Amino acid sequence: MAAASILVTTPTMTRIADGCAALGPCISWSPDQPLAEALAGHPPPRALAVTSRAVDAALLDQLPALEIIANMGVGYDKVDVAAATARGVVVCNTPDVLTDEVADLTLGLLLMTIRRMGAAERFLRAGQWETGAFPLSPTLRGRSVGILGMGRIGKAVAQRLGGFGVPVSYFGRHRQTDLAQTYFDDAVALAHAVDTVISILPGGEATRHVIDVRFLEALGPDGIVVNVGRGSSLDEAALIAALRRGAIAGAGLDVFEHEPHPSPELLTLDNVVLMPHIGSASEHTRAGMAQLVVDNIASWFREGRALTPV
Repeated sequence: MAAASILVTTPTMTRIADGCAALGPCISWSPDQPLAEALAGHPPPRALAVTSRAVDAALLDQLPALEIIANMGVGYDKVDVAAATARGVVVCNTPDVLTDEVADLTLGLLLMTIRRMGAAERFLRAGQWETGAFPLSPTLRGRSVGILGMGRIGKAVAQRLGGFGVPVSYFGRHRQTDLAQTYFDDAVALAHAVDTVISILPGGEATRHVIDVRFLEALGPDGIVVNVGRGSSLDEAALIAALRRGAIAGAGLDVFEHEPHPSPELLTLDNVVLMPHIGSASEHTRAGMAQLVVDNIASWFREGRALTPV
């Protein structure tokens, strides 16, 4: 059996670097370093631990001994899974360990957006409270919520919304027979039926700009959009135009089309709450995600199976 060499993209978490080093020889590959230079003098890597680096067919061609790609994150749209599968390479992600954290933040972002908490804090910090009360905000009361993408996180969000007494509908690739919520097979039809939308869609061409001009117009002037999935699912230009002209009431965004560069126009709008993609970014949850990256590789080397293949 070939040496269990592991290629680790950097920057990475210490838990991944140390965990992989305990499994076998590790090769650190920095963003500005040619791959051939990183690999020089090392046995061909059988595993790849990746955080944010894109993994395409061209890269896979340079790693002929590769057996497993351990991606840190539930989303794996930066990995060409078809190309990996064609080469017999297993791809795995880190589901479950981040579900509750992202769902918690989603509810917080929803409440911040509807109750205009960010604007209220800025109002206070600017000393404006001394001259009058902050304007009344919209409310979650009486709203109906549509979830785009009813996977693990979507279900956790729906469960939390139940505690607020808010009716929930969902859009996805197919109806899930074990769910009581109303299903829509068309995203725009869902937007017509609700006034608040939470997107937890994965990335990729199949979900690109699901939230577009038609969707936003269907949502209406009281509409709220929260996106914690992938920035590519939302047409940022269309959203900015809708927010400017009052076609919807507000938006809460944790993800963007061109991270880490949100559209400059978004920064000028007071009816949008912006977060720097922190859905799973707690010490507890990121540690669990990093450990699952290591555990997937360890399981593959030990038993020839990944714990969480996609």
